Amino acid sequence: MVRVLSVIIAIVVAAITAARAEEPFYQGKRLTLLVNFAPGGPTDVEGRLLAKHIVKHIGGNPLIVVQNKDGASGMVGAAYLGEVGPKDGTMFGYLTGTAWNAVIDPAAFRVPFASYAFIGAQPGNAVYYMRADTPPGIKVAADLMKAEGLVVGGLGADSSKDLLERLTFDMLGLQYRYVTGYRSSNTARLALQNGEINVHSESTPGYFSVVEPSLVKTGKVMPLWYDATYNGKSFAPLKAMAGKNIMTFPEFYKAVKGGTPSGELWEAYKTNLMVDAQMLRLVAMPPDSPPAAVAALRQALIALNDDADYSADALTAMQFVPHYEVSADLDQTVRDRLTISPQMRSFITGYMKKVAK
Repeated sequence: MVRVLSVIIAIVVAAITAARAEEPFYQGKRLTLLVNFAPGGPTDVEGRLLAKHIVKHIGGNPLIVVQNKDGASGMVGAAYLGEVGPKDGTMFGYLTGTAWNAVIDPAAFRVPFASYAFIGAQPGNAVYYMRADTPPGIKVAADLMKAEGLVVGGLGADSSKDLLERLTFDMLGLQYRYVTGYRSSNTARLALQNGEINVHSESTPGYFSVVEPSLVKTGKVMPLWYDATYNGKSFAPLKAMAGKNIMTFPEFYKAVKGGTPSGELWEAYKTNLMVDAQMLRLVAMPPDSPPAAVAALRQALIALNDDADYSADALTAMQFVPHYEVSADLDQTVRDRLTISPQMRSFITGYMKKVAK
């Protein structure tokens, strides 16, 4: 009798174990999406849209809540994910600019960024714009070259956004005042509308969803140029910018200065595009997150790329449909990209410290 009872118990335990093995990892769980910029900005809008739709593709139908942790050009949230974020698969991050921060100052991460688990990467580009009432009046983009009292606004002296703004203005030989420290592009945009600054740049989702309809079409701002895609060898126009009648920066430079930029500023600009533009947004999990959780989110992100409802919502909210690079070897791909020469890192860090006056 005892032997029979033991066999029955063993069978029941095996059945329960098998059932749990077949149960989706996220069955009955709550999942937190951490966004490393403030509410209302492009990263937040895009991250919340992802959270709304990706849940449909995660087995187990978990509840997803969004948590914003902004500050230090996105570093507060990015560091929190690796240092404090739970490693049980219940938190993942929607991070902007973190790849560039890791390349320029890897020591800023107490937990190495390359050790995070990477779910997906989305390339991104910035569009630069300025107030049309900047003296003596900006009617076409080339009028920037005769503008007076230029004030360029950014998020932080060590941010990728600010670096590209300063590099392009310095390559053009413009005189300008640089004001930084805005917590997000949303607050910087408000500062521009209030006249505190007259030049800013935003990612294409932010530009399409807010700047173009509310500021460009009303004549308040003039688009200047955008950052083309750069793969380390050549530039390519961004598909999302087709029909927008906005030049790439190399095209703008050629139009107003002639030829192509050269020198260390130009090399730094191209280096940034190779890293940050290729991985502007990263979907990541804390190091040592369960492989089953990583696999589940990767599969969900693959499905999201083909989600018609997500595409429709994205077009309505941002006039742009994000597409995520997702692959089994994405971890290694990201780690390979997080590499630049010591000489270029030294030049860029030195340049960041010489803040334009």
